[in-house]
Amino acid sequence: MTALLEVNGLRVAYGKIEAVKGISFSVEAGQIVTLIGTNGAGKTTTLRTLSGLLKPLAGTIRFDGRPLAGIPAHRIVALGLAHSPEGRHIFPRLTIAENLQLGAFLRKDGEAIAKDVQRVYDLFPILGERARQAAGTLSGGEQQMLAMGRALMSRPKLLMLDEPSMGLSPIMMQRIMATITELKASGTTILLVEQNARAALSLADRGHVMEIGKIVLSGTGADLLHDESVRKAYLGED
Repeated sequence: MTALLEVNGLRVAYGKIEAVKGISFSVEAGQIVTLIGTNGAGKTTTLRTLSGLLKPLAGTIRFDGRPLAGIPAHRIVALGLAHSPEGRHIFPRLTIAENLQLGAFLRKDGEAIAKDVQRVYDLFPILGERARQAAGTLSGGEQQMLAMGRALMSRPKLLMLDEPSMGLSPIMMQRIMATITELKASGTTILLVEQNARAALSLADRGHVMEIGKIVLSGTGADLLHDESVRKAYLGED
């Protein structure tokens, strides 16, 4: 079966500094696949390249059977690849409802958009309760919910989440992780970059460990959770 996302030999640089050094991986429809690693490993750069925000030096990216070379970021969203970025990047002066509407900016199906807004409110009831509130007044966890909801408004075939638990309380992190599980159960395919390696691998069908721009280890989430080198390096175990 052809993977929904296929990345082969991807290389990305910032000037003369190569941040991603020839990585290859794939994501099957319906899976959660996670990239874990320390800061500077190249995880965020990988997602930014997949979403068209950065141009690769070399390699190929195929999404839903189509090469993404030369396709601008907004068209990649239209193809079904959405990105909830690190740092959330919500529009703080706009309301929650307005932020969600911007997530559907490429769509014209008003009735279906309204249904998808309601779906986001069902996933994150606090957003529905505060729909007319300025997004900048939300807590960090609530802003993360909004960033995820906004990405879902494009009806993605694959949702990329970059550090969704960063800076959140343990309770809020559990809520976000539970939502990721719920999204998978509803058929959303997810590529997850997450600093909490234990949480990410517990959710993931497959995982890839990145170090200084390279994938150094791959396996099922369960296998990586029990891998001695991963446990020492990323799970804080001796």
